[in-house]
Amino acid sequence: MVEDIISDAKTRMLKSIESLKVDMSKIRTGRAHPSLLEQVKVKYYGSDTPLNQVASVNVVDARTLGVNAYEKSSIPDIEKAIMNANLGLNPVTAGEVIRIPLPPLTEERRKDLIKVVRGEAEQARVAIRNIRRDANSSCKELVKEKMITEDDDRKAEGRIQKLTDEHIATIDKNLEQKEAEMLEI
Repeated sequence: MVEDIISDAKTRMLKSIESLKVDMSKIRTGRAHPSLLEQVKVKYYGSDTPLNQVASVNVVDARTLGVNAYEKSSIPDIEKAIMNANLGLNPVTAGEVIRIPLPPLTEERRKDLIKVVRGEAEQARVAIRNIRRDANSSCKELVKEKMITEDDDRKAEGRIQKLTDEHIATIDKNLEQKEAEMLEI
């Protein structure tokens, strides 16, 4: 019983960290990365389709992304979708390739983005703490139902706290890396 609660908590904490990593990857650092265009939806035959299903996105150089449309007729729609995605990007079409130069980040914009990243990290920490609370309350329920002893409950709480500390340390490490990446020029 206790093992199930702890393994469930661990799984949920890992999912929170994965979610944080995905959210952080979407925040622009000034370096070109295909994940910047992940949330872009293109009007394709009347429906909104993810960009990666109508074109391939690759890194041309450190500050430029290249988009190769699978169908030449969809190039104007892809361009429009990228411009309307509010990413601050201006695509340039060169024949069959859409080049997207990434403008350098200003110091002020970097600081704003760092605040956003810190907010994301704090949300992840809160999620981890909520998972800890849920796991601890599940253990308390088992004590009330006399399925485990209070000693087992204390041991479980200690293990859950250790798990929480490990995952929060992982979040802090990811935050540090992202901040360092964003302050690079």
